[in-house]
Amino acid sequence: MSLQSRLESLKTRHASLERSIAAEDQRPMPDSDALSRLKREKLRLKEEIERTRHAAHN
Repeated sequence: MSLQSRLESLKTRHASLERSIAAEDQRPMPDSDALSRLKREKLRLKEEIERTRHAAHN
């Protein structure tokens, strides 16, 4: 898998997590554990996106 396709895959997963977080947050009684898990995963993906971008430019 090329770095560019990896980056696109990560961005897609990041956007999906963003939608999941928004959907959970809109529920009448959001699950705080689920929100925390989703947010941690979203942050992990953001960091991986940055590392991949850096690798692509070197």
